[in-house]
Amino acid sequence: MPTGAEKLITPRKPTLQELLELREIAEFQFGVKGEYLIPSDILVVESPTTNRIRLIISEGKPYLSIRARDYRFNLHIAAGYVLNRVLPKPKLRVYVKDEYASFVSMGKTLFCKHVLLADPGIRPDDEVLVLDGNGELVAVGRATKAGWEMVFHKRGEAVKIREGARSHHSAIYVPKPLTP
Repeated sequence: MPTGAEKLITPRKPTLQELLELREIAEFQFGVKGEYLIPSDILVVESPTTNRIRLIISEGKPYLSIRARDYRFNLHIAAGYVLNRVLPKPKLRVYVKDEYASFVSMGKTLFCKHVLLADPGIRPDDEVLVLDGNGELVAVGRATKAGWEMVFHKRGEAVKIREGARSHHSAIYVPKPLTP
């Protein structure tokens, strides 16, 4: 009989119902077709105490986490690359000044004074993509302010970075081509 810790790290294929539910969450949260963000070859990891899905793995790497409090996705860098390709611009994007892009790509916090441009539709606690001036993904994280406030204010935290493109735990990721 597996212990709680062993059960937590044992990935499995999702059922068809779970796959459809995950795709519906993606459509609700990000406004993109669920098949674009959630491919059918994913693996899921359940919480040992609640038996609910907590992590989605794609190509052997963490792809999306699911928050327990509201059952919404937390982005990892692999899913950020996919979202950057499928979301219309500037939806859920925060652009950082080029001189600070390398700092943020290491997983450091993005402050308002370093924000170049932000989607005005961003609300606090939204999952966002952080890009450099060329539109290249630098990091993914959680907005702490509304998009218009990030640009307007010159003090304070704009985005709490979860994972940078060059952080120590995200090896170089080459996204596979989209196939719905």
